[in-house]
Amino acid sequence: MEKCMLCPRACGVNRAQGQKGFCRVPGTVMVARAALHRWEEPCISGTNGSGAVFFSGCSLRCRFCQNRPVSRGETGTAVTVETLADCFLQLQREGACNLNLVTAAQYVPQVIRAWHLAKEAGFDLPVLYNSSGYESVETLRLLEGIVDIYLPDMKYRDEFLAAAYSGAADYPARAAEAISEMVRQQPQAVFGADGLMKKGVIVRHLVLPGHVREAKAVLKYLYDRYGNTIYYSIMSQYTPMEAVKEDPLLSRKVTAREYERVLNYALDLGIENGFFQEGEAARESFIPCWEFTLPEHLLP
Repeated sequence: MEKCMLCPRACGVNRAQGQKGFCRVPGTVMVARAALHRWEEPCISGTNGSGAVFFSGCSLRCRFCQNRPVSRGETGTAVTVETLADCFLQLQREGACNLNLVTAAQYVPQVIRAWHLAKEAGFDLPVLYNSSGYESVETLRLLEGIVDIYLPDMKYRDEFLAAAYSGAADYPARAAEAISEMVRQQPQAVFGADGLMKKGVIVRHLVLPGHVREAKAVLKYLYDRYGNTIYYSIMSQYTPMEAVKEDPLLSRKVTAREYERVLNYALDLGIENGFFQEGEAARESFIPCWEFTLPEHLLP
């Protein structure tokens, strides 16, 4: 935390002293939400839900972000490493299928310490790392032996789009490196008798309105490199937010025809291990309420 290099921004700021880099959060762990989450892929959410811990802050600046208060570090509750470990255990007691760490890159050292504390107290859920894909390989290597399932995005292959929409022209290169490291760590998908994923990699792509060609480029890159050794999640849930209301493309939803073209392309490529969304997926059910309070027994 004294010279933070955890993400590709490599700000080098002293977060231990309260300085904030690109992620806009200090070294103290900030949690926006910790609860059972039923809106992931079926093999992640199962019946009970995934035990999702949403961390405040983000290394991207996506213009269309659906979780802006969280990604900008505007909301969240400060917790100690010990309390974070207790949250992991509480989610296990509530019947979570797994521990789902959402946008945790800026807190990886603290997450690792919390995981060790929770393990000592009986924690045994599979750990899922839910990521934008904009990750440092060096940071991901710290998670080897801890993370069982990687769930990254691959948002773009085009550097211009990555710069224009997420403020990171190097996103395509960094996401490619990160996914390669994730697959190295978890090269084989493993499922339990209950149909839940226990190990493996699922790569998500959110289809953006007006960008069918970009979606195809992402899928082709992934399939050419990994074939069906990974799982693919092709999402149509793009929801226009207030910040993009003037943009002629981003201000609308993905059409049924656009999404159908992407799915047909995936089938033509030979993708067999995939998830897609049926019907009207762009609804507010996918956007959680950001009102995190600690369970009563964890309150100071």
